[in-house]
Amino acid sequence: MFTQAELDLEKGLEMRKRVLSGILASEETYLSHLEALLLPMKPLKAAATTSQPVLTVQQIETIFFKVPELYEIHKEFYDSLLPRVQQWSHHQRVGDLFQKQVNPIYLLSKNSLLYKPVDRVTRSTLVLHDLLKHTPSSHPDYPLLQDALRISQNFLSSINEESTPRRQSMTVKKGENRQLLKDSFMVELVEGARKLRHVFLFTDLLLCAKLKKQIGGKSQQYDSKWYIPLSDLTFQTAEESEPLPIPQAPDEELDAIKIKISSLRSEIQRERRANKGSKAMERLKKKLSEQELLLLLNSPNMPLRVHNRSGKSYIFLISSDYERAEWKEVIREQQKKCFKTFSLTSMELQMLTNSCLKLQTVHQLPLTVNKEEDESTGLYGFLNVIVHSASGLKQSLNLYCTLEVDSFGIFVNKAKTRVYRYTTEPKWNEEFEIELEGSQTLRLLCYEKSYNKAKMNKEDGESTDRIMGKGQIALDPPMLQGKDWQRTVIPMNGIEVKISMKFTSREFSLKRMSSRKPMGVFGVNISSVTKRERSKVPYIVRQCLEEIERRGMEEVGIYRVSGVATDIQALKTAFDTNNKDVSVMMSEMDVNAIAGTLKLYFRELPEPLFTDELYPNFAGGIALSDSVAKESCMLNLLLSLPEPNLVTFLFLLDHLKRVAEKESVNKMSLHNLATVFGPTLLRPAEKDSKIPTNPTQPITMGDSWSLEVMSQVQVLLYFLQLETIPTPDSKRQSILFSTEV
Repeated sequence: MFTQAELDLEKGLEMRKRVLSGILASEETYLSHLEALLLPMKPLKAAATTSQPVLTVQQIETIFFKVPELYEIHKEFYDSLLPRVQQWSHHQRVGDLFQKQVNPIYLLSKNSLLYKPVDRVTRSTLVLHDLLKHTPSSHPDYPLLQDALRISQNFLSSINEESTPRRQSMTVKKGENRQLLKDSFMVELVEGARKLRHVFLFTDLLLCAKLKKQIGGKSQQYDSKWYIPLSDLTFQTAEESEPLPIPQAPDEELDAIKIKISSLRSEIQRERRANKGSKAMERLKKKLSEQELLLLLNSPNMPLRVHNRSGKSYIFLISSDYERAEWKEVIREQQKKCFKTFSLTSMELQMLTNSCLKLQTVHQLPLTVNKEEDESTGLYGFLNVIVHSASGLKQSLNLYCTLEVDSFGIFVNKAKTRVYRYTTEPKWNEEFEIELEGSQTLRLLCYEKSYNKAKMNKEDGESTDRIMGKGQIALDPPMLQGKDWQRTVIPMNGIEVKISMKFTSREFSLKRMSSRKPMGVFGVNISSVTKRERSKVPYIVRQCLEEIERRGMEEVGIYRVSGVATDIQALKTAFDTNNKDVSVMMSEMDVNAIAGTLKLYFRELPEPLFTDELYPNFAGGIALSDSVAKESCMLNLLLSLPEPNLVTFLFLLDHLKRVAEKESVNKMSLHNLATVFGPTLLRPAEKDSKIPTNPTQPITMGDSWSLEVMSQVQVLLYFLQLETIPTPDSKRQSILFSTEV
């Protein structure tokens, strides 16, 4: 006898197969129609080159526009789907095939207004709804189908938005069509100054334009700054171009902008709840847009250098390797089809620039004022990600992956797997804990490791490591709401990377709890540990700092880049059980895991290093405007800490200053270190936290949290920036290495 659950599973399996059989039959009919169109195309093309052509080559291209490409897309989909349906089983996946099909159709339809393919995507969207209805949420195909549905719906939404008549291409000489492939707002470096540009990639050229200010109710207009024919465009490394320093805003300035943004967002929320007049709201929104624009201009620091063979070079500043690779890929792919150089007349350039308003796909900057009121503000908390394995590689390589997430609209590299040596099927199975601050997207990049150190290009942050694939996934709150791991596949350039994700919101991740193992060190009061060890600074702190000083001071992103979670847990257990081999274990582990263990120790203290009692006073002291009063207040508070807390903090403080001395190599400034350690050392226990909770939004937290975090960062940064801390001799002597430490 079958249970009801087993019967439901069988029924769902059968329903999925029935739905897919229907889509196979539909695809077969569509392919036969496309084949019928292709039949006369070949003889017509052959006749077009004779003295008596039936149709010209241009007419043939117009009549049969994109038919061969559509045929290839649907043929590949059909050929991949058919064997899977024929070998149908409980574990069979099809979501990846729908993902692969929608993207190329989107590119064709977006630039060509091909409405029949749009109809096919509409049908696929309905099919995906049916498949999801009959697929258990625990099935490995479920997240793939969800993602395919999201892509399809986004595509259809963009088509609907563009249903008003607008051009996707413009006619140029000899009846050819110049089509828009990609456009985006970017930051250009011009004579040492950052300028906001709108960049348009057409089928034959790259155009950089500036959006003119609207005056007197006039419609928006673009002003052309420069263009490069793709046949003349090359990418330069820092070594090939003239040395040009990239002006960077100090981290403190960027942090101050973020504080203003968070504060203004909170004010806008209060105004909205109070239903106050629109004038006050408009003033706040204007100020918010100004600060967000300032952040967008000053945050990107990764150069993308483009060069015109006829002379001039240009530099764009981008926030992440993902975006830089995206632009390079699409340009290089299109360059394979561009052979002739050309120049535009001033009239042609003006016409092209004018067409950008109708052709653009990115209409607005990513500012709060341009978003819907109910749009998600992103996730705040911790995302655990397991990078399992990769498949689809055609040759054995040395491979590793990096993970990026966004915060305030800027993407930051958060984690890196180890290099898996010479294989076509790397199996990392590494877990990382990534802190999210209003994050909406997780990006994953797969690199081939290069061991040729002579070719490292440190100025660009771009080594000879080659990007083999890249992909991203939306951090969807409903999908991440549960406590279970969500397994998914990220497809990228023929490679598939399997990952699992689990999210813990701020309200749960912030709890400081006492350990149930009083003889351990994690979750145990620092005074109890130092008393038991007869030391001034806990053994775990001394061991971790010693190992990092030995081999981690030049590690890029030390303390910022996540260590492997399983390694961190192994070290945690070793320290908790007083394992005598802990120093040997540490010497064999990645230095980021040791840094992660130290951060975890401070995060799990039942009371923060700066204590619950003094935390409000530190928060108040850092807000003082009078510098003399602030110094007096902050130093007095610091010296009021219990001796184990004070000595441990001073010991850590000296170490962090030494790390920052290597900033040119490890990219960790005092501010970066304060950002990492501030909340860890100051965040109070849950009962003392000022963080509001909203039961209707259990996994998103607003800007009041950001303001509190930034206050904690500022407190630590204040002490890091002090040249010396005048402490009593007895306490200062305590931090020197001796038999008592």
